[in-house]
Amino acid sequence: MSCEDQIYSNDYYDFILRLDFPGQEVPVGYCAQPVDSLYSILYAAREGQPPLNISNYTYGAIPKCFIPVDQSALEVSGILRVQNQPTLSLMGQGILIGFVDTGIAYTNPVFQNSDGSTRIVSIWDQTIQGSPPEGFLYGTEYKEEEINTALSSENPLEVLPSTDEDGHGTFVAGVAAGSADYANDFSGAAPQATIAVVKLKPAKQYLKDYYFIAEDATVYAENDVMTGVYYLKKLARELNMPLSLCIALGTSMGSHSGAGHLAAYLDNIAIQSGFVVTVAAGNEANTRHHYSGQLDPETQTDNVEINVGEGVKGFVAELWVRAPELYTVTVTSPSGEAVPKMLPRSRDSAVYRFVFEETVVSIDYRTIGERTGDQLVYIRFDRPTRGIWTMQVYGLNFFGRDYHIWLPMREMMSGEVFFIRSNPDTTITAPANAEILITVGAYDARDGSLYINSGRGYTIDGRVKPDFTAPGVNVYGPAVKGGYQVRSGTSISAAVATGASALYLQWAILYQNYSGINSVETKNFLIRGAIRDPGRMYPNREWGAYGIIVLRALWGIGQFAGAIRWK
Repeated sequence: MSCEDQIYSNDYYDFILRLDFPGQEVPVGYCAQPVDSLYSILYAAREGQPPLNISNYTYGAIPKCFIPVDQSALEVSGILRVQNQPTLSLMGQGILIGFVDTGIAYTNPVFQNSDGSTRIVSIWDQTIQGSPPEGFLYGTEYKEEEINTALSSENPLEVLPSTDEDGHGTFVAGVAAGSADYANDFSGAAPQATIAVVKLKPAKQYLKDYYFIAEDATVYAENDVMTGVYYLKKLARELNMPLSLCIALGTSMGSHSGAGHLAAYLDNIAIQSGFVVTVAAGNEANTRHHYSGQLDPETQTDNVEINVGEGVKGFVAELWVRAPELYTVTVTSPSGEAVPKMLPRSRDSAVYRFVFEETVVSIDYRTIGERTGDQLVYIRFDRPTRGIWTMQVYGLNFFGRDYHIWLPMREMMSGEVFFIRSNPDTTITAPANAEILITVGAYDARDGSLYINSGRGYTIDGRVKPDFTAPGVNVYGPAVKGGYQVRSGTSISAAVATGASALYLQWAILYQNYSGINSVETKNFLIRGAIRDPGRMYPNREWGAYGIIVLRALWGIGQFAGAIRWK
């Protein structure tokens, strides 16, 4: 079987291999897709391999699953048109804005110039086998000339079949970089920027089965997201253009410290000159999928109750605690049956089959991270009985710190699961909890109120996130089949900030004001122009470090329109 066929086949595992030193070779006999000089994606036949779990493979090697972080399109009423009124002709000219997402409806006029030609320089569609980009093993790349050829034909999609079935990628790209449509009162934040798109292929079924992801959920594997980011980085270098990159995807799994592979890779890019990476904070604050607790000082125990609804085929829970503390857990079913307590070492595992339920619970103990050595307790509930499940948490090496447990994002679940005593804080999704990236929450610009679902800080290691908020409620943007629709979520606020970053890159690099600009300095610029409510303390977990993003007339850079009213 060819490497490309292996990449699409559900009979092959995908593994993320971090390269510890330059020139490190991947294992012989495996197909491997390089991701920069930092990572390689290995594809291994499942037949004859041990079952997929973190006992047989490392926690980081198994790709996480990501989803777009927005809500479905809403009816067009009470909409917010996020528009840019630039000065100094700042429209994003000469800047590449990149999206790794659900694709793009390239036939929509908001992605075309006034003469009908495309503003999209490249689409890498990972879902279509055929003609991969140079240096990549899968998918099909469509360049600007091919897109223009399709647009000039009677049936463009017959010539170039890449499209966006979901609509999320199209909407986000339109808000960030859509052309001005004065007849419909619409303009993207950087309406003359150059656009590049990666359409992600769905995660393989074995990976969805491992995470108990709902059958109808469309999710994307971490390795494909990383490969898409690498493609856009290479493209920006080839075109010699600054890149403003938008990542409007998220997952609630991981330590929430920015230590995952995707987060680390994005941070590595974000610190380089000419690159700005903006990420959505996620919409997990109101899902009741985070628990934060502290052990009783006397008993060194805590009880965590999880409500499991009808028809849940399974779910995972991740307990994280900062080193040097060590915890162990037991699990009690709704009928009162409990698994025995164990004294774990750093790499212990156990599987329990309940007598009175059909449920199988597996518990894995790991220490994760070269720099921190934090403890992960990874718990899988297979066919959990409906009712209240209780996790008893015990301290083995107790220093009084909080510990955290996260459940998967609601859109991934096959039914209702939530903590009875949940905590909306520390709910920023990965990779938005990384250090260097620009992390954006969402608010409603109509009344100045916070978007109720917007992910809240801080990170598990105490860093302030999000950095600020941007409009993200009932925002007006392009639909796949033409026309406009309304969406909400931090994906949208990230798109607004991505466009703002593109304008600053234009001023800094194209106008030769600051050629060495990167994500750190761009973030600082946006922070200096942010609006802060005088009645609110900063930083805070909801609004972030510095309030609401506004591209002010600071150094003559221009300003987003719209009055701000605090609720």
